[in-house]
Amino acid sequence: MHAPIDQLAVADVLAPFGESRTLPAAAYQSQDVFDWEVDEIFGRHWVCLGRKEDLLGPMQVRAVEVGRETILLSRDADGVVRGFSNVCRHRGHPLVEAGDAVDVRLIRCPYHSWSYRLDGSLRAAPTLTQAPDFDMSAWPLMSLRVDEWLGWLFLDLSGNAAPLSATIGNLEEVIIPYEPGRLVLVARHSYEIAANWKLVAENYHECYHCTTIHPELCQVTPPDSGEDIAPTGLWCGGNMLLKDHAATMSLTGESQGINFRGLRPEGEREVLYLGLFPNLLISPHPDYVMTHRLVPLAPGRTFIECDWLFAPESIAQQGFDPAYAVDFWDITNREDWNACEGVQRGSANRGFRPGPLSPWESTNYQFLNMVAQAYQGDQVRPPLMPQSSRV
Repeated sequence: MHAPIDQLAVADVLAPFGESRTLPAAAYQSQDVFDWEVDEIFGRHWVCLGRKEDLLGPMQVRAVEVGRETILLSRDADGVVRGFSNVCRHRGHPLVEAGDAVDVRLIRCPYHSWSYRLDGSLRAAPTLTQAPDFDMSAWPLMSLRVDEWLGWLFLDLSGNAAPLSATIGNLEEVIIPYEPGRLVLVARHSYEIAANWKLVAENYHECYHCTTIHPELCQVTPPDSGEDIAPTGLWCGGNMLLKDHAATMSLTGESQGINFRGLRPEGEREVLYLGLFPNLLISPHPDYVMTHRLVPLAPGRTFIECDWLFAPESIAQQGFDPAYAVDFWDITNREDWNACEGVQRGSANRGFRPGPLSPWESTNYQFLNMVAQAYQGDQVRPPLMPQSSRV
């Protein structure tokens, strides 16, 4: 089913790089388009929920809001994570309120006390358990597809998405030198901004704006550096280089951490910017990995969870303080959010029209390509690399 949006304008987004246009205003302003995205993009693709270890520990459950639904995650003593619809099979009452993880041995409905094991099987249903014709095995919680990749947990609400490995494609070989699975979440900033989720992703995927609004960033990286990486999954991205004096992205260019042990020499002189469709942005640096997880709240409102991950050996250093990385990116993030909110306001103006892309926006072209494919009602395929991409 195609999106309720001007399909001629969508076709313009898919034109060859150099001829294409950005999205029409309805992509950022329309409640109908937003509702369609919740169902058809976030409801039919693998959506990142966060880091497994942060979400819940062994013998815990947690309810998480995803779009208009609340899903229930459980983790057993062996560390296996499962996903369920957060509704009792009796009358549909929510089993757990959304919030922090809670320690449990059984999941008990607060309405009629039906109880479930952490694997979703029904353990007890008062007055029915003893009934000879009541089949306990016929009433488990409704399961949902969850999968883990390098420490991140993903959900497929539809149950029909291609395997997560197909979504990831060759992104794994790009990021594996950073060993994300062993990294530790050290810091987090949460933001709620007055801008559409796609504007956040579009801003992330280009540095055409950097010389204008990011003076700190331009001190440590040339904004016109780097090149795109050809994706085989539903992602887009590339690298940017560090200036000669800079060891990492920080206000001074200095690092307080230890570089990742699996990097090749060129990996120690670059930062990667990788967007896994639709909602996870991964930025590996030589000494830390920063991520942005996007949660659409409304056409003009997005929740952004920004995490900083470090290797255990960095954290083990006496006096280690992640502020050198966190402070730099908090400043840069807020500069970006201000720009995104400006475009959100501008796209509500009746004079707004889709614009052209700069040669510096080839990664953005690929992100918009995936959005436009979805808008046409097509199965989203890996984005096409522009014939002339940034160098």
